[in-house]
Amino acid sequence: MTPATGKAKYPISALPLPAKSQLLIHNLTPDTHTPSVEEFRRKTLVETPSLQRRARLLSPPCHFSHVTPFPVPFPYNIDPPVPAAADDKSVNYIEHWLSEREAVHLLPTHPNYPNPPLRKYAAKHRDQPLDLIGLSETGLRDCVPHLDVGDAFAVLGAPSLSHEFDDEGDPQPSGIKEAVDARQDLIDILSGQFTLMSAPESSSSTDGIPFAPWSMRYSGHQFGSWAGQLGDGRATSILVTPHPSDPQLTYELQLKGSGRTPFSRSADGLAVLRSSIREYLCSEAMEALHIPTTRSLALISLPALPVERERTETACVLTRMAPSFLRIGNFEAFNGPTNMFFFGGGQQKPDYEGLRILGEWVAGNVLKLGIEPGKAWGSQLVLDVARRNAKMVAAWQAYGFMHGVINTDNVSVLGLTIDYGPYAFMDVFDSYHICNHTDESGRYAYKYQPNMIVYAIRALLNALAPLIGAEAESGGKAVTAGWAENLTQEKLEQWKEKGLELKDEAERITQQTAADEYGRLMRKRLGLRRQVSTDESQFFSPLLNLMEQQKLDFHSTFRTLCYFKPSLLDDSKSTSGDALQTFISRLLSRSSDADTLDHAKATGEWLEWLERYAKRIQDEREEWAGVADVDAEREKEMKAANPRFVLRQWLLEEVISRVERDSESGKRVLAKVMHMACNPYEPWGAEEDDRPDSEFSKEEQEERRFCTLGERKMLGFQCSCSS
Repeated sequence: MTPATGKAKYPISALPLPAKSQLLIHNLTPDTHTPSVEEFRRKTLVETPSLQRRARLLSPPCHFSHVTPFPVPFPYNIDPPVPAAADDKSVNYIEHWLSEREAVHLLPTHPNYPNPPLRKYAAKHRDQPLDLIGLSETGLRDCVPHLDVGDAFAVLGAPSLSHEFDDEGDPQPSGIKEAVDARQDLIDILSGQFTLMSAPESSSSTDGIPFAPWSMRYSGHQFGSWAGQLGDGRATSILVTPHPSDPQLTYELQLKGSGRTPFSRSADGLAVLRSSIREYLCSEAMEALHIPTTRSLALISLPALPVERERTETACVLTRMAPSFLRIGNFEAFNGPTNMFFFGGGQQKPDYEGLRILGEWVAGNVLKLGIEPGKAWGSQLVLDVARRNAKMVAAWQAYGFMHGVINTDNVSVLGLTIDYGPYAFMDVFDSYHICNHTDESGRYAYKYQPNMIVYAIRALLNALAPLIGAEAESGGKAVTAGWAENLTQEKLEQWKEKGLELKDEAERITQQTAADEYGRLMRKRLGLRRQVSTDESQFFSPLLNLMEQQKLDFHSTFRTLCYFKPSLLDDSKSTSGDALQTFISRLLSRSSDADTLDHAKATGEWLEWLERYAKRIQDEREEWAGVADVDAEREKEMKAANPRFVLRQWLLEEVISRVERDSESGKRVLAKVMHMACNPYEPWGAEEDDRPDSEFSKEEQEERRFCTLGERKMLGFQCSCSS
């Protein structure tokens, strides 16, 4: 179908599909149990649906399995027939129970869209309340601007931190049927209650593209240990659509928390409201900070669906978007370090042909390396993934973001921040801070995050090494189909050894790229335009050391430095120096330990750093040629690089509790926090206004509170991996 052009908008069930050549499911190898869309829809979902709801190892050549969303309480409460039947058919009652809850019943098309590329399917026995609690304006705008969400924003209410129970002046749900239908269509599909698939071949047009949702197989190293097959245990990709401004750019829509898949192992495949809110907000917050990330679109709560974690919680489905969700672990799945099998999991033997097929797809269609057909791509793929992830982790470090679980299966080939779990933004600066309380050894502490990306790149190289070695031996030609057939172990080891010669170069590029990008971002945060080799030793490290020693808040310290002017030092030499002392006092007020801090010593340390900083600023005056007021322009640029608002742990916990307590009022708070997260540089809470708090509006007072360090007891708060 022709991609959307101009201002055309479509309800989600009528969104355009890309060409077959752009669809992963038509270019990688499907699960042997779901070999085609037609067989999956007609046979698997009807006759043997348990294949998609029980953990199993995929056949070694397979990259993905077709599977539909299945947001159903788990363990499944399936009662055997009473009295038990005597014939063999009685053993099929489990399949029958599951099939009745699969979305396999074709619904009529919408009269305004009689020939959509996909059709909408419903289940007989799956009906529960669905509550749209979040819709991302920025995700919608950037990734799927051609998606018609109807009156969805109206039903969410006006964003507010302080008037969440006041619906006066709220936008009203539409009286136009098309708007209501578009909103309901969105909720139906993004909740996982209904499924989009191509029509049965008997009723589809000749140019239709077979399509059904899927989950990916991948393996990985978790906390440094090989974990075998992992895969999308609670994520299902339900749709791919081209961006209307660039048909070559496609976005994959993936439901997270929509039920069990073949990769769920012993888990329920669901996600709780708490973790879903965290990822929903942080994906868009990271985008606003210009940190590469997957994106979020919608949050739909299923309040009647219980989920057992440390306590009983309720389910929620997050829709996230990316050009691709492929990870380094996808490569490890086809050439892992060891074969293994254990209850609920294991690892298949290597499949080198599957490795080749995956690599060609990633090099050509995901990374778009532009390599001439027939030319070697293995080493370029590794180095490109290295550069992308190096830039990503540099941004993490520059903005104090901690991922918490940088397992190799959580590292994107596109260098996107992916799988938000126990993440945190730095509060009081601590280079060794651990945000994940499961990380007892501190493997993923802030300081070590760049090392963990190097580790992940090594894992990618290890997986691809035999192929890279084979390409090198052939004089730079790409390996072809069957390249590893009848391969001796000796030859395999030779190729692997040859491929691993890329290790030093890959690590050098990762480390150098990360260092260069980190330097660029830190200079931007400090309003410096000139790159000097001593920047790290003269400015960045000493500044972070000051923060650590004085227990200063990472983000508000940078924000305060936006207001520094070299003239403050000049004035201090000719007058009483009150302005400079006031400025340093503002910096020191960002300490979590202000009462016991040695202010005289701390002031002297800041004076030493600020003198160097002021001299550097003055030395760079020529870099601002043509700017009338350099100080004002520097301040403006720094404010656009140093957020006023940050998604702190205490704030997330408060938002979650407010939504859990009452979704109608909570969704207004959620919407306001999302708005602040997407505009983090704005002067929220009347920043720099020195009036008494009593003179601010209630909303301004709440905005101010949401921009603070929060209660002392929440500093350094650690999350669990449970979600």
